[in-house]
Amino acid sequence: MKAVFVLFDSLNRHMLRAYGGTRIPTPNFDRLAKRSVTFDKHYVGSLPCMPARRDMLTGRLTFLHRSWGPLEPFDNAFPELLHKAGIYSHLITDHFHYWEDGGATYHNRYDTYEFVRGQEGDPWKAMVQPHWERLREMYHARQFTQERREYFSQNIINREFIKDEKDFPSVQCFAHGFEFLERNKDADGWLLQIETFDPHEPFHAPARFKEPFDTGWTGPIRDWPRYGRVDELPEECEELRANYYAVVSMCDFLLGQLIDYFDAYDLWNDTALVVTTDHGFLLGEHDFWAKNRMNIYEEVAHIPLFLYDPRRAEMAGSRCAALTQSIDIAPTFLDFFGVPRADEMEGLSLLDVARGTSTREGLIFGYFGGAVNVTDGRYTYHRYPADLSRQEIYQYTLMPTHIFEPFSTEELSQASLAEPFPFTKGAKLLKIPVIERSPFYNLHGPGALLENDTRLYDLVTDPGQEKSLQDPTVEERLVHLMTRLMEANQAPPEAFARLEINPETAQCHRKSTAAE
Repeated sequence: MKAVFVLFDSLNRHMLRAYGGTRIPTPNFDRLAKRSVTFDKHYVGSLPCMPARRDMLTGRLTFLHRSWGPLEPFDNAFPELLHKAGIYSHLITDHFHYWEDGGATYHNRYDTYEFVRGQEGDPWKAMVQPHWERLREMYHARQFTQERREYFSQNIINREFIKDEKDFPSVQCFAHGFEFLERNKDADGWLLQIETFDPHEPFHAPARFKEPFDTGWTGPIRDWPRYGRVDELPEECEELRANYYAVVSMCDFLLGQLIDYFDAYDLWNDTALVVTTDHGFLLGEHDFWAKNRMNIYEEVAHIPLFLYDPRRAEMAGSRCAALTQSIDIAPTFLDFFGVPRADEMEGLSLLDVARGTSTREGLIFGYFGGAVNVTDGRYTYHRYPADLSRQEIYQYTLMPTHIFEPFSTEELSQASLAEPFPFTKGAKLLKIPVIERSPFYNLHGPGALLENDTRLYDLVTDPGQEKSLQDPTVEERLVHLMTRLMEANQAPPEAFARLEINPETAQCHRKSTAAE
């Protein structure tokens, strides 16, 4: 068995024609859908970028125990488990978060890896005295700064070295993928992960991909929306969206090249293919840009997933309506190669789900420190603490680093030693209280949220989640479902207390329901 895993970042499900999108032609995602199983109810788990990848690698939800951070010593990363079973894994990525403090343990789980430089704020090209006045005229004021160690300034410098199509990091990622395939396509027992940061912001694509979406914009480069409420003029919003469309078109083109390669060398006979993303991205829906700041709407939470299994060619073009989640990625790749899953994994094998032999009643997802969100496929329920700024919450970790830096000494000075959780394999953990001066607090933690009211939505009658539903019976049922799923995840006691949920009450309700 061989497998290729293509992972995009911030790829919006509702933009793809395979999911009903009409704004962007995506012919190669259409080709993929005709070859594969398309999953219609695939959801995120932990958010944002690196928490999502920790879920995918380990097959466990992590957002109830800590925020963005490295893999932990007790985590079961599927590339490591494949390695122990004699299966080779290779990572090709331009996702520079792997090389920051909060992600530096991920790429080392693969046998080999290739890092393509230059995306977003990757500290790549050194320019001590840039021509700031010239550059200031090129870029919109909202995506320009001269401050060092800022994503905006480093991105501006990086883009001075990304001119031709071959220079774009995502293009290079796929080119390296084809190099791997040329060298190894006739070998057996390998996993290739081609991972690109696109279509994550800034929405920078070669000019030919932007031409079909030309808005007539004559102002400075405007391809990086703020994280927050929309306050731009309509023409500016259209330019931002058009640049996103251009990057999605480039992703579709690159995927098409991979499908062409599968066709040319008949890899469909013996090579699995899985294509997905980590989360979506708001482009003005609900009057917001991006993620992290708002309720986790469907545009962010409900993501695309395509799976091709060469042993089940008869499933080509089929669709799966069962609930699936990012934590299902790890068990699936282990299943492809016949490697036993780790006991601590919560995810399901997508192969079993597609065959109808494995299902789930619901799933939970969220950001650490924010709401706990649950869906049963019909409803979504988003439960927030009564006061985000006063909630009792702790980070449990043996790897105390945030995205860009270690936990502060102020945070660590208040740490205690917690007893092991069932999934930590006997390891005790640092229990670190969340404080407002934590580096993550206002980035993707409690201080970042602009919406924090508990909500219930009916996706059948209100697919756009435009009006919160008042239905105590449905809410009570989803609270009990959420509670059971939190218990299954071995959430700490304060995770229930902050949401005013009583696990014992849920237990009694379950016994009563069973008796009836």
